[in-house]
Amino acid sequence: MSPEDPVTSFADLGLREELVARLVELDYEEPTPIQREAIPVLIEGSDLLGQAATGTGKTAAFALPLLHRLGDVPATRPTALILVPTRELAMQVQQAVSNYGRSLGVRVVAVFGGQPIQRQLKSIERGAHIVVATPGRAIDLINRRSLKLDAITTVVLDEADEMLDMGFTDDIETILEHTPSERQTVLFSATLPRRITAIAERHQRDPKRITIKAGDVGTDSDLVRQTAYVVDRHHKAAALGRILDVEAATSAIVFCRTRAEVDELTVTMNSRNHRAEALHGGMDQEQRDRVMGRLRDGTAELLIATDVAARGLDVDTLTHVVNYDVPAAPEAYVHRIGRVGRAGRTGTAITLVEPRQRRLLENIERLTKQRLEVARIPSVDDLRATQIERTAEALEAVLVAGDIDEFGEVLEALDEFDDRSIALAAIKLLREAEGSVDETEIPSASMKGPKGGKGGKDKGSWDKGAKGKPAGRSDRGRRTPDGPTGSVYVNLGSKAGVRPADLVGAIANEAGIPGREVGPIRIGDTYAVVGVPEGAVEDVIKALNKGSVRGKPVKARRFVE
Repeated sequence: MSPEDPVTSFADLGLREELVARLVELDYEEPTPIQREAIPVLIEGSDLLGQAATGTGKTAAFALPLLHRLGDVPATRPTALILVPTRELAMQVQQAVSNYGRSLGVRVVAVFGGQPIQRQLKSIERGAHIVVATPGRAIDLINRRSLKLDAITTVVLDEADEMLDMGFTDDIETILEHTPSERQTVLFSATLPRRITAIAERHQRDPKRITIKAGDVGTDSDLVRQTAYVVDRHHKAAALGRILDVEAATSAIVFCRTRAEVDELTVTMNSRNHRAEALHGGMDQEQRDRVMGRLRDGTAELLIATDVAARGLDVDTLTHVVNYDVPAAPEAYVHRIGRVGRAGRTGTAITLVEPRQRRLLENIERLTKQRLEVARIPSVDDLRATQIERTAEALEAVLVAGDIDEFGEVLEALDEFDDRSIALAAIKLLREAEGSVDETEIPSASMKGPKGGKGGKDKGSWDKGAKGKPAGRSDRGRRTPDGPTGSVYVNLGSKAGVRPADLVGAIANEAGIPGREVGPIRIGDTYAVVGVPEGAVEDVIKALNKGSVRGKPVKARRFVE
């Protein structure tokens, strides 16, 4: 079925009447492009390879056909397995599927790390139609013979590229081997690099392929305004505050590379009168839930998070996504900006670019096939003009609404002053109540690139490169695409059953370092040496020393050749 077919409602897709009625109750009016294309394919039982970013409605695209085909089977053994990269996404998918299938009496169980395994064992023992799992916890339950997959008819791999980035390739292969070969296999990914298509070739049977283009998912310039600001590293926090002051962001996620950077920036932004909350791998589930509640109810306006901690979070009210650092992998940029511009709403994606990061931005432009606007950091005059405009708008709204006569007594008490002076004093009080902002000018920076590159200093163009060492070189160790690499020694090796995926998963989940930034990895009999971004070495050591790998306690320290 193509997007041009006259599908205007979920009933047109052939879903069961109970599901259509439930969607009406939930105010789902019209299927999204991915839902319109995927649901008929999945209802008929075909395998599917779908490329769609966060925010396109893909959870309903695979959940509704699962529920449609469920029938009246008892919840003795699960018939569907949904694999997701993080516990946050596992909980969200579990809640969504349960919500869609409420009228069918469906039982959906979510299993993931960070929660006592005994509680999850009991949930599975009580029976489930559908299990939503992170790969690591699924493997644990399979090894305990608690998660039995012999009755599985459908497996869904959601956010497949993220799972591979986190080092779960071997776990996914193992899980699929425990399911019947005649199953339906559904794979969704924001990007389709070779490693994803390789899994599809090994485990899918003649899959139907669906690609939702950037314009279909709401990442085009009509819905998401994408802007980059070039700024030196030591001015980034001030630049972020200034940009958010001018943008008047009411609900935003700011992505940072490490948990230390998250904590530091959260303190800085709160000192600038932005209501900010931190989210990273060093927080337990109760803390995470409390933070997300504050963002959703408007108590907080900024969520400052690591990539791993924020994966799977779904906040409908987001107006802004900020890349405090340019993502090393352009695919991560696609995931991030997919969180705004949903369901026809507009959104803004902001990226702070250090002068040396020109190539990273070009990689993003090549992947998205869009030119990012490179804008000037707002000046103090820009900020003041914005403040004046907003104050005038706020006062105009009150004047239009009326209902201000009760304050006439205040004017009478100030009859010795003229009306203009009283109005100016009231505006001053209003501005002071909003809190002061930093009115220090932030110096501009320009892009550095190789000699002979694009020149010019006009808005939206690159500056010619600086002389000296080529970009991407460093005197300290191997560089990742975004900085030098340090090494961490771990006291567990192959004799303890440690695999590269175990180390990548532990570091990604606990230290908030994207899996793609971990490596190289060298595993000996009794030890391992892992490469991580130099600035994150101490965070990784602290996180590993608090946790375990393959169920064994870890002792980690900096490794020096």
